[in-house]
Amino acid sequence: MNNNQSIRRLPNQRWQIAATNTEASLTLANLMNISPIISQLLINRGMINPEDAKIFLDPESLNLPSPLEEFPDLAASVELLEMAIANQDKIAICGDYDADGMTSTALLLRSFRALGADVDYAIPSRMHDGYGINNRIVEEFHDEGVKLILTVDNGISAVEPITKARELGLKVIITDHHDIPQILPPANAILNPKLIAESSPYRGVAGVGVAYILAVCLAQQLGELKGLVQPLLALFTLGTIADLAPLTGVNRRWVKRGLNILPKSTLPGIQALIQIAGVQASEAEKNQNSKSLKPEDIGFRLGPRINAIGRIGDPQIVIDLLTTDDFSIALAKAIQCEQTNTQRQQMCEEIEKEAISIVEDLYVNSLQKDRVLVVIKDNWHHGVIGIVASRLLERYGVPVFIGTYENEGIIRGSARGIPEFHVFAALDACRDLLGKFGGHKAAGGFSLPAENLPEFRLRLSAFANQCLEPQHLKPLLKIDTQVNIHEINQDLFQQLNILHPCGIDNSDPIFWTANVQVIEQKIVGKGHIKLTVSQTIDNQRQEIKGIAWRWGDYFPLPSRLDIAYKLRENNFNGKTTIEMELIGAKLPNHVLELFTNSSNQTRGSFEYKQRQYTCGIYENGMSRELRVKNSEGKVLVMQPEDKFGLLGFNRDNAEQIDLSQPIYEGIVQTAIQALSTSVQN
Repeated sequence: MNNNQSIRRLPNQRWQIAATNTEASLTLANLMNISPIISQLLINRGMINPEDAKIFLDPESLNLPSPLEEFPDLAASVELLEMAIANQDKIAICGDYDADGMTSTALLLRSFRALGADVDYAIPSRMHDGYGINNRIVEEFHDEGVKLILTVDNGISAVEPITKARELGLKVIITDHHDIPQILPPANAILNPKLIAESSPYRGVAGVGVAYILAVCLAQQLGELKGLVQPLLALFTLGTIADLAPLTGVNRRWVKRGLNILPKSTLPGIQALIQIAGVQASEAEKNQNSKSLKPEDIGFRLGPRINAIGRIGDPQIVIDLLTTDDFSIALAKAIQCEQTNTQRQQMCEEIEKEAISIVEDLYVNSLQKDRVLVVIKDNWHHGVIGIVASRLLERYGVPVFIGTYENEGIIRGSARGIPEFHVFAALDACRDLLGKFGGHKAAGGFSLPAENLPEFRLRLSAFANQCLEPQHLKPLLKIDTQVNIHEINQDLFQQLNILHPCGIDNSDPIFWTANVQVIEQKIVGKGHIKLTVSQTIDNQRQEIKGIAWRWGDYFPLPSRLDIAYKLRENNFNGKTTIEMELIGAKLPNHVLELFTNSSNQTRGSFEYKQRQYTCGIYENGMSRELRVKNSEGKVLVMQPEDKFGLLGFNRDNAEQIDLSQPIYEGIVQTAIQALSTSVQN
């Protein structure tokens, strides 16, 4: 391997650490009787005063207005549905193929059938139709005798299909949560939280939230609410978390309820999913007989098994799963979800490897210039390339546009952005080159004729260069506060539970600890690093175990690190321990400063294992490197984040060595310590 090859020793991240407000956090901690660490987390989330903090910690205390007062067309929607049920007019639901759309469809099917409606549904094909209601579906509904169409999680931009439905004499209710276009479709009623006041607690509901509100209001109007709320709330919770809706306002209140009832849900589909996904209660919850799920159980276990169907399977499987009352049917459908998810995982891994290979061969050296990554290849499944786009963004830190050939002449793709880059605006700047496109600030989808690809690359790069600076081209990691390892214990972890449910706009707390020592590390599973780190304060050493998912590229980690992490509970053999989930790592500040801020004259000497060495930081082209020379004149050369160094009497004949070997790692760490002392003096 050539020493000049790009070998990433650590994640390429920029850390944004929230400002610490010691006085405010102590005041809030005393008033609320909580740890200052917890009060700082609340302040980071905008809870400055006790009143806001109380509502956040106890969402049931939120003064919730009636949704009928908040949504202008809700009363009209309930009236249209009430009339359709009374007249036994056929109702048709048009859903979407993601988790939000499928749970919304299942929720309305369950509720409408329980209320005596004649109801059916259709979901467009991801492969053949693309997103949202279309003319073909409208015409089929009309031919089947449908009188009322209800869209869920789509429809707000569907001017042409809705116009066609009205021309055919059909009534239409749109329920959606996507951004409002300049021209609204001519529906009889539109329910969308983006049309209500920004201050409303209902503002952040996803498509399944709008469906839940409509179903509950309709059942209340008909006097048939009893027995419906719990099963509908279970579906609401599943869809809201899987769709990454903000867990604030009414979402926080209802999701918190839903997570408590999900494990004992009467819906066979929910029970089958929980069983197949292997979601378990913690030992503490088992002992308290109060099993409750956490958002990550849905986000990482249940949700992906549903979303996989929408990506590469038939959405009817999920609708059948969530609407059947027969557990044997539900179990069979859940097994299909599991198999499809396994297939989806394999596809993602294969496509990710191919995409990384393309980037490393063709684009990695031009990312600072291009500031955007466009990766196109044939024979990729466009149902999963959006997931791969997110992984490439995490790896390279630049906006990612990834696509595959839908047929010989058309490319279809997905895009993911970073905070300083607006994906939809970038696509809009290429409007004349594209076929269909859509999205929002963080993500989007597009298609374009293959001959437009070169110009598409140039246009995106020009857009990226207008809004991005070189310092933006690293994944952003937002960190809450610094803690020391001795502060991490079961009591702190239990206090963290009061922040749950965590998710979008209320993220899992992220902590950081400075200058820990990695005392054990090994690769487990498919490229994960299992490790133990320690920290010594006042001659007292504390250890904690951790896992770094998908960090195989960074193995072995340097022996000294600043780390960023979440806290997780691990239950094994009846014993519960608190562990770290590493999500960030960088060289300690004194090491980075040594390479970036020291003068070219920084020199030092030290003794290691009874041998004398000299060392220094030297310029080498555009970068700096550490050189360590022994008494015989042999030199070890390394750069701060390289996994390999050079060892020899001259650079031309030097051998490449693995810097993780204990002898070399010890020499490097002692040299850095000697140089740091030299700089300080």
